[in-house]
Amino acid sequence: MPRTINRWSREQLVLAFALYCQIPFGKMHKTNPEIVKIAKLIGRTPSSLAMKLVNFASLDPAITNSGRKGLGNASTEDKKVWEEFHSDWEELAMENDRILSDLGDTVGELPGRYESDTIELESFAAGGRKAVVEVRIKQAFFRRVVLSSYQGRCCMSGLSVRALLTASHIVPWKADQTNRLNPRNGLCLSALHDRAFDRGLITVTQELKIKVSRK
Repeated sequence: MPRTINRWSREQLVLAFALYCQIPFGKMHKTNPEIVKIAKLIGRTPSSLAMKLVNFASLDPAITNSGRKGLGNASTEDKKVWEEFHSDWEELAMENDRILSDLGDTVGELPGRYESDTIELESFAAGGRKAVVEVRIKQAFFRRVVLSSYQGRCCMSGLSVRALLTASHIVPWKADQTNRLNPRNGLCLSALHDRAFDRGLITVTQELKIKVSRK
């Protein structure tokens, strides 16, 4: 008899892709606690989830252009999810959170799900609690993606204490709505460097050099 293939559902693939965006390439293995927890939540083995993440890596120019490779056998459905979400970060953040809630995840069960940096929420207050909650979900997702992109280290000092790291927007949150969650608009900075960057005391040039204000 032919072997039955247990196909991945769209919801499982969305969670897998969101997780792919939130952990460094070098940590996509079956013993990673976050992979273990998500695998349990969606009824997959940690090994199969880790393999799915590396399948997504084969579609990612940031990985392939650096000489690294994924498994190279991404499915048609994998590619559909990639095309749908790889540049729609806000929708991915909200869809990921909705699916986690539907599956019964609770606050704190998954590491960092609601971990966010301090942001100004006055402009969202008129929208009520729902608007504020959505902003926090999106900010938490942005933080995890940016910290993952920088391997959990301040790009200026090398500090790797997560509690002291901030996902800092290059173009401010209020100034560019379309790029609020775009990780290319983020820097992983220590709290001190983030404050200095925000105050214009330091900046990064087009040549990726740190420039210090005369102030």
